[in-house]
Amino acid sequence: MSDANLPFDIQYLERLADVAIGTGLNLQPGQQLVLTGSAETLPLLRRIAIAAYKAGASVVTPILSDEAITRARYMHGADNSFDAAPDWLFAGMGKAYEANAARLHVSSENPMALSDMDADKVGRASKANAIAYKPALEKISSFAINWSIISYPGRAWAQLVFPEMSADDAQAALAKAIFAASRVDCDDPVAAWDQHNIDLATRRDWLNDQRLDALHFKGSGTDLTVGLADGHLWSGGAAEAKNGITCNPNIPTEEVFTTPHAARVNGTARASKPLSHQGSLIENIEVHFENGRIVKASATRGEEVFQKLIETDEGASRLGEVALVPHASPISESGLLFYNTLYDENAACHIALGQCYKDCLVDADDISDKDLKARGGNSSLIHVDWMIGGAETEITGITQNGERVPVFRGGNWAN
Repeated sequence: MSDANLPFDIQYLERLADVAIGTGLNLQPGQQLVLTGSAETLPLLRRIAIAAYKAGASVVTPILSDEAITRARYMHGADNSFDAAPDWLFAGMGKAYEANAARLHVSSENPMALSDMDADKVGRASKANAIAYKPALEKISSFAINWSIISYPGRAWAQLVFPEMSADDAQAALAKAIFAASRVDCDDPVAAWDQHNIDLATRRDWLNDQRLDALHFKGSGTDLTVGLADGHLWSGGAAEAKNGITCNPNIPTEEVFTTPHAARVNGTARASKPLSHQGSLIENIEVHFENGRIVKASATRGEEVFQKLIETDEGASRLGEVALVPHASPISESGLLFYNTLYDENAACHIALGQCYKDCLVDADDISDKDLKARGGNSSLIHVDWMIGGAETEITGITQNGERVPVFRGGNWAN
């Protein structure tokens, strides 16, 4: 579909591109940019390239995917192909990040793209990619470079969110929702993001001042105590990467988050929204943790995919992130289920299985794997967020001396 035939106002794509480069990445003159997305996102990718070069980028390198080509592998590929991954590509991306290239991904994927494919093959291919991508992912998870994620209204995605509409109307409706959530539908998106980052920083600073030892989540089938890593730090909104550049890793974002203690999570967590993972939809997840590890897991849909996920490696069944999002967030109040983690995680409190964010720990710039584990940080090939919050969510902070501090009441901030 050409730009002229898009069923939404393309001026908002230009605004989104400007926000992605200026607020999301804060791209610096002379930086290279690794830009990824599906072929469908080219109308936005092209505008991002323009915005990047105007900001002084030296080289913008696009890497495109395509749903039909991805599905062709599962329909016609040899069985042993699902244990292979493009190591050379990920190695090149890792070298780019080592040279201080910025990273931007444009999400538009059809959440159901692989739902009818063999779950074992999906799981094997996902694991192979995770192993190959690990060196490059380390630069992301340690916040070594400025990076960000934004979204484009893909047509298949849009029709899943708005199944009662025509393809054009659904794409237009999803575009409107993305532009609103990304704060580009107002007169001054940059000012709107500046104020939002101030608000998130206020919440982040309050949590850091509390010096909590654990959080107790209760509501909608969840009764979970999440111990927090030794020397944890809360983060949210704009933050400074280790290369000295302040950026917004997610657009949109409504969360403040930190690193849990991988061995001090106990109780039951029930998903409040479906999880879209690797082209499959996983619904009604329920897990039970003992001493940090999932010992029992179920789902009413996609259970085999979820089981494969938590069996990826030892750290895949433990937490690497805990994030707080008020039920009154704009994405939640839209009433939409996006079937996309970037959006749905910003509508509800969530936890993430797998790799922790090392930048959410004090003095962790060059921390060894041994010391990371000693402080409670989790290591894994995966990092997968899923939502456990809702209107009934109660969160109580537990300090190191046992004092209980109200954090969330009725799904929203208690203060």
